[in-house]
This record gives sequence, C-alpha cells and structure tokens, in this order.
Amino acid sequence: MFKVTVPATSANLGVGYDVMGLAVDLYLNVEFAAQAQGVTILGGDPKFQNADNLIYQAFKKGCAAIGKPVPGVQMTIDCDIPDARGLGSSAACIVAGLAGANYWFDSPLDDTELLALATEMEGHPDNVAPAIFGELTATIMNGKQPVVAHYQVADKWQLAVVIPDLPLSTAKARAVLPKSMSYAQASYQMGHCTLAATALERGDGALLQAALQDQMQEPYRASLIHGFTEIKSLGQQLGLNVLISGAGSTILAIGQDERKLQRFLQVAKREHPTWRCQQVAIQQRGAQISALQEVAEA
Repeated sequence: MFKVTVPATSANLGVGYDVMGLAVDLYLNVEFAAQAQGVTILGGDPKFQNADNLIYQAFKKGCAAIGKPVPGVQMTIDCDIPDARGLGSSAACIVAGLAGANYWFDSPLDDTELLALATEMEGHPDNVAPAIFGELTATIMNGKQPVVAHYQVADKWQLAVVIPDLPLSTAKARAVLPKSMSYAQASYQMGHCTLAATALERGDGALLQAALQDQMQEPYRASLIHGFTEIKSLGQQLGLNVLISGAGSTILAIGQDERKLQRFLQVAKREHPTWRCQQVAIQQRGAQISALQEVAEA
C-alpha cells in the first residue's frame, strides 16, 4: 500500500496561456492497495466510484506504457481540490494515476516520460507540468513532446484564492476566445509572459505588476465569472495582482504583503459568503509518493 499526493495547480497566470503553471498547497491524496482483480474506489464523489474514474484511467494508461497488465487495485481518494474551478483537478487525477502505476512497477518512467503521458491525456501541459515538477513551470510542445522549464520561485510571494460556488468548464472558457490574433498581440503576450516568469523567480513586485497585464484570454473570460471585475478591482486597490486561475472560475491573488492579502480575503468573503476564500502557498514539490507498506507486483 502506498499514497500519492498531487498538488493543485493554477495555469496560465494571466499572460502565460497554455504555457505557465504554478503548484499550490491544496492536494489530491490517493491510497493504492492491491486486490485480487478489478478496481474498487473509495472516497471522492460517488458518481466517479467506477472504472471510468479518471485516476483509474490514468493508472491503466501508465500500466500500458510500462508494458504491464493492469493489476487489481483499490484506490482511496481524499481530495481538497475543487472540480471545474481552474485549479487543475483533472490534471491532479491524471498525474496521481500515472504516478501510482509507475510506483507500482518500481518506477521505470522518469518525470519527463510521465509528463508526456499526462499531456497526452490532458490535451495541454500547463497544469500537469507543475503537478509533476512543483513550483512554477513553463511548457511548450515540440511536435507531440512537451518540453518543460522549471523555475524556483522567490519565497516572498503571498497567494490567495477566491473560489466561487459555481463551476466553469474548460470547454466553455475556451469557446469564448478568438481563433486568431495579430503579430502585435502575439509579441505583446510573449514579452509579458517572459517577464512574468522572471518576476516570480526574482521576487520583483514592480516587474510582476507590469507583466501581468493579459490581453489574450482574461478580457474574454472575465464575463463568465460573476463578481470577477469587482474582485479584481478590490485587489488592485490593495496593490495585489489578481487574475483568473486556469480557465476559472477561481480567482488568484498574488502579492508580497500578507496584511493586504488578508484584507482582500475578508472583503471578498463578506461580499460572497458562500465562496471559499483562503490563503495558499506555492508548493515547491510536485507529486510525492509515500510507502505505507510493501506492494507486491500483480
């Protein structure tokens, strides 16, 4: 028996659409145990306690990539990552299943190979990369192969999430985006994405504030998230960087003054009492495995 722990992830970070992602300290925990055959799923949403479960589908894909038959497995799920809120819930499930299969068979796959498999399942690498590597990642596709850069983020950053009580599907959030952009828009976005990664790495607040001015997706998606404009305005008044986490509906705030961040959360909670509002921290490590007892190869 062993446990896989995968962090939540905030993709895009405004200007890094489908490229950048940041791991934060909300978690999916999955315990894997051997059983005679088939799959038993405990915990989590009852409607996913079956063989269609995304974690189990990823587990099977990992077994196939390793060239091993799928063993009988019991999975016990404990998840603090809300579904369809732009915090990488599907990426966490995929990474957990792949990492579980890899560990089951003595870890023949390295993180780069796990990233390729996870990207194939997820369709894009911006969430799965930080879920595997931790902290901040930037990932591009070289043909069908993801290529990732991992950044060590300065420890002075303070983060908070405001999680609305309504989900927002990635498909709906992608549908509102324009199909093309001009060279001028592309140049703007590339420059701001590059500087945002540098600012997070250096801990440069002024540079981050200048860099996180997105023109590619936030202007189109903002109207899909009730209250986003007001929450963003509140953050700006406090000197915080406020952006849509992934496809939404979660709103991410980044700053360096914890008192301002706490004030931001207090006002957001007062205005939206049913929303989940909390401080989070950057998670330095990606998926982790802890052995609970020896697992026999099936």
